[in-house]
Amino acid sequence: MAKKALGILVGGGPAPGINGVISAATIEAREKGLDVFGIYDGYKWLAKGDSSHVMPLEIKDVSRIHLTGGSILRTSRENPTKSPEKMTNVLHALTELNISYLITIGGDDTAFGAKSICDAAAGKIRVAHVPKTIDNDLPLPEDTSTFGFQTARHVGVQIVQNLMEDSRTTNRWYLVVAMGRKAGHLALGIGKAAGVTNVVIGEEFNKNKVTLGEVGDILEASIIKRRAMGKENGVVIVAEGIAELLDLDDLKKVPGVQVEFDDYGHILLAEIDLGKLLKREIERRFAERGDKMRVITSELGYELRCADPIPFDAAYVRDLGYSAVRFLLSNKPEYQKLNGALVAVIGGRMMPLAFDKLLDPQTGKTSVRMVDVTTESYQVAREYMIRLEKSDLDDPEFLEKMCTIAKLSKEKFIKKFGYLAKAK
Repeated sequence: MAKKALGILVGGGPAPGINGVISAATIEAREKGLDVFGIYDGYKWLAKGDSSHVMPLEIKDVSRIHLTGGSILRTSRENPTKSPEKMTNVLHALTELNISYLITIGGDDTAFGAKSICDAAAGKIRVAHVPKTIDNDLPLPEDTSTFGFQTARHVGVQIVQNLMEDSRTTNRWYLVVAMGRKAGHLALGIGKAAGVTNVVIGEEFNKNKVTLGEVGDILEASIIKRRAMGKENGVVIVAEGIAELLDLDDLKKVPGVQVEFDDYGHILLAEIDLGKLLKREIERRFAERGDKMRVITSELGYELRCADPIPFDAAYVRDLGYSAVRFLLSNKPEYQKLNGALVAVIGGRMMPLAFDKLLDPQTGKTSVRMVDVTTESYQVAREYMIRLEKSDLDDPEFLEKMCTIAKLSKEKFIKKFGYLAKAK
C-alpha cells in the first residue's frame, strides 16, 4: 500500500513568507512519515487533470528557504471552481498523486477553491488553507494579520519614506497607489506608519459607488490646505481598491482605460491606472485656475510581494505551516469532524476555522475583512492627515488663505468643499 501523501500549492499573488510555510509544512509532514509533493503554479495544472507538474519535497530541499521571498512552487490565479470539469480534473490529478492531505496557501479566492475541493472530495482529501495576502483582508479573529502583510507594510514604509524626502527636497506632490483589491489595510498601514500627508481608502466613503470627483475633492482640498499652511509638497497614498468603486460606465469612457477581469471575476486593477486618472484630475483642476501643477505618480505593491520576510513573518509562517499539518493529522474529535479548514494561529495557539463560517452569506464566497473606520486606530490615522476640517472653515483668517489659493469666494469654497469637513 502506497504511503499517504501531502500536496502543497500556492494560489493568487505572491506574499513574503510563502517559502516559510512550504518549509515548515514539509519538515513536519516528512517527520510524520508522509510523502510531500509541491504542486507547481497553483491550481493551473490540476485543473487540466495534469499531475506531472509537481516537485517531490524532502527536508533537505526546504531547510533553508524560509528567509527567502517568492515561491519555490510559483503561483497562479487559475480558478478550479469555474466549471465542474475543472473540479473533476483537480480530483483526478490529486488521486493520481495519492494525495490524502492538501495544503493551499493563498487569499480569499484560493480559500474558496480549497473549500470547493474539500466539498467535492467528500472526505477523501482533507484540506488546510493557510491565509496569505499582503492585502490583510481575510476574516481572521482578533484582527490577526494575514502572513505577508507585516513585511509588505515594513518594506512599503521604507519606499514611501524615500518619496517623502524627495517630495520635501523638490517641492513636489507624490500620489502613491497602494495594492489592496477591496480593503485599504495596506495603504492605511503604510501611510499611518510613514506619516504621509493623506491616505484615501474605499471604506471611508461607506457606499458601493464613488465618483472620481469625490476622490478629487479630497485630494484638491488637502493640497490647498497644505499650501495655506505654507507647504508646497506632500505625499498621498490612495488604495487601489477605490477603482472597484468607480462607475464602470464612466471608466470605459476615459481614453486609454481598459476594463478587464480575471478568472475570479475581479476587475484587473493594474489595467485601470488609478494613479494616472487622479493625476490628470488634480492637474486639470489646478490648471483651470491658472495654476500649473505637476503630480508624480507611483504604484506600490509589486515591489513588496516577493520581499524577504521580516522576522515577524518568518516566525509566524513557521507556526502556520506546522499547524496546518498538525490539523490535517490530528485525531481530536473537534478537528476530525472538519474535512477542511482555514488554519489560523491566534495568541500562539492553532485555531482551525471551518470554511463554511468564512463565507459571505450574500456572495457565497470567502468574506473580505475591510478596514473598520469606527475604531480609534483609524481615527488616530485621520488625526494626523492633512484633511479639510470644520475648524478650518470656522477660522476666518485661515479660510481666507485657502480661498485665495483656490481662487474662489468664501461662499463658493464652502459650497464646493464644505461637505468634506463633515465627513470625518
